[in-house]
Amino acid sequence: MIKRYLAERFSWILLFLSGQALLLLVASLDYAIPFWPILYIVFLTTTLFVIFLIIRYNKETRFYKHLEERDSQLDLSGISAADSPFEYIVENSMTNLTERLSHTASRHQIALEQEKDELLSWIHEVKTPLTAMRLMIDRMGDETMKAALTYEWLRIHLLLDQQLHQKRLPSMENDLYIEQINVESLTYTEIKTLKSWCIQKGIGFELIFEITEVLSDAKWLAFILRQLLTNAVKYSGSHAPDIAIRCFQKQEHTVLEVTDHGRGIDPRDLPRIFDRGFTSTTWHQDSASTGMGLYLAKKAAESLHILLTVDSEVNAGSTFTLTFPLPNEAVQMTGM
Repeated sequence: MIKRYLAERFSWILLFLSGQALLLLVASLDYAIPFWPILYIVFLTTTLFVIFLIIRYNKETRFYKHLEERDSQLDLSGISAADSPFEYIVENSMTNLTERLSHTASRHQIALEQEKDELLSWIHEVKTPLTAMRLMIDRMGDETMKAALTYEWLRIHLLLDQQLHQKRLPSMENDLYIEQINVESLTYTEIKTLKSWCIQKGIGFELIFEITEVLSDAKWLAFILRQLLTNAVKYSGSHAPDIAIRCFQKQEHTVLEVTDHGRGIDPRDLPRIFDRGFTSTTWHQDSASTGMGLYLAKKAAESLHILLTVDSEVNAGSTFTLTFPLPNEAVQMTGM
């Protein structure tokens, strides 16, 4: 701050020093003027000027120091009161701007909440005819047509579910309920949802659960598993080896792995697969992928203090790993 203050007052300092230098020059050239008394006066005035700068530095920079140290928020209470005409101009300008931004942000927040509520309401309304459609599909006699329609129904169902959780994700912490969950039963339920798709592709599952109980939120953990299982089925070829799901203990943590034998992930894509909207650089023409499933799963896992990682090899498959927090870490989550 000292350097910036001196730079701000450089022209004034330069003017004072130039005046002092000019006074000494005149005293040295004009023999009628005694030089040493003039030099003494210059010394005294320079000393007074330095003291003046020190006093003014503390006074003039107090307001700007608080301005620099404040958080980038719309709260101006932490700023010291203005103490000069220019500081009053800055303070009034910031106050007016902050008020306008607050009103604008408030309006936008209300509009976003209304849009969110309308979309959630629409999704729930769509689920009613979707459920009726599933009942009609189940009563169909043509097995080939039934399988095709069931697959398309499942795609719509999963996309709606993904959109629903995407809108709920920003307020996820307010919706958590941490409890003991039977992760084996939860996994079976999610596999059952994908049964028609798996039958169509000829894909099975191999389940090994050494640990069956975890401490987490059932609804959001089910969503994460749904995204991983959907991803595994989607990118496994027809009649590929079974998708392996293992749950075991590792260094006091409960670990759940979902391993497929699909096309795998290119090494250059691995750091980005959890990014919003990222699909693939190798399979860029794949229009079926939205790039949202893994992104939402990662965000939900972070809120649950679950570490979601991936290990993959091209044309050999991928393994997604969920590492659950220790019990004492899990109970600290919101909603317990």
